[in-house]
Amino acid sequence: MRLNSLTLRHFRNYDELQLPFAKDLIIFLGENAQGKTNLLESIYVLAMTRSHRTTNEQELIEWDCAEAYLAGVVEKKQQTIPLELGLSKKGRKTKVNHIEQKKLSSYIGQLNVILFAPEDLSLVKGTPQLRRKFLDMEIGQIDSVYLYNLVQYQQVLKQRNQYLKQLAEKKQTDPLYLDILTEQLVTFGSKILWTRINFVKKLEYWANQLHQLISQEKETLTLHYDATVAFEEANLADIEAAYSQAFAAIRAKELFRQMTLIGPHRDELVFFINGKNVQTYGSQGQQRTTALSVKLAEIDLMKAETGEYPILLLDDVMSELDDSRQVHLLEAIEGKVQTFLTTTTIEHVRDKMTVQPAIYYVNQGKLEGEKTE
Repeated sequence: MRLNSLTLRHFRNYDELQLPFAKDLIIFLGENAQGKTNLLESIYVLAMTRSHRTTNEQELIEWDCAEAYLAGVVEKKQQTIPLELGLSKKGRKTKVNHIEQKKLSSYIGQLNVILFAPEDLSLVKGTPQLRRKFLDMEIGQIDSVYLYNLVQYQQVLKQRNQYLKQLAEKKQTDPLYLDILTEQLVTFGSKILWTRINFVKKLEYWANQLHQLISQEKETLTLHYDATVAFEEANLADIEAAYSQAFAAIRAKELFRQMTLIGPHRDELVFFINGKNVQTYGSQGQQRTTALSVKLAEIDLMKAETGEYPILLLDDVMSELDDSRQVHLLEAIEGKVQTFLTTTTIEHVRDKMTVQPAIYYVNQGKLEGEKTE
């Protein structure tokens, strides 16, 4: 999979921009706050329909403009697919092959991307919410059914929390409706959990191989999905039964707390090196190596699941890694994936590059022309 071109209108600090991409390594070079990250963000938004930097879509639209437009031509499986995304106060409008898509699940997955930014080095050390978001974003790209179940779950969860509050405040007196919402939540939540568990198993396989390579086979990396509900077997029927029983057992507590206390929205992903919890006991170096291994593992995992390598977005990551981790990063992507990289200087990676990059110089939201070195 590769991105052959990118078109932007009124996105962030780009009034209008059209870029062709003929290379497999594209570098956006320039000082800080010039718009390099905005370019990577635009590719991410084109793929995922939302930003990794903000939940306020109005921030993506150029100041004093009513809407933003993003487009790209994706090449995969020997075909080219035009993608279009419009952003406005009315919402998002997506098109594949110039045909408007009513469902988000029909659009996401057309362009698969893996973003690696400095904050991703906090994947291990950061909050459980960050790790849940990581799972949702990555699984959603390769499994449209998961994305549908996740949207439905979030809607029912919101309704259930509101109803728990109304029951506790005696504004509602029909507990049967709570049973209906609980049953729906169990149905969607069980499917989400089952998919996450299987994804984590596959991710562990690829991540451990990379981690052993980086640690020179001194460390073994394992991943554990820590669910809020205990179940005997990791199959859908057992998970659903366990959820139903758990909800019945904590009903009074949920009414008192006025919120849903169990489910995928409160689960956790835990990393272990040689059986030791990396979040709690790992060194900073081990935490960074774990994050790097997990992010790079997605490249091979997506290839195994979709038959195509994703596009890799590296936002000023090289300067955050030591020399050995830089080498392993470049070795992992060499000859595999089209990579877009932002940096303030290429001196620290120039000698490690084995492919000829296309270099764009970014200055105050303008690209001063492409240079190939």
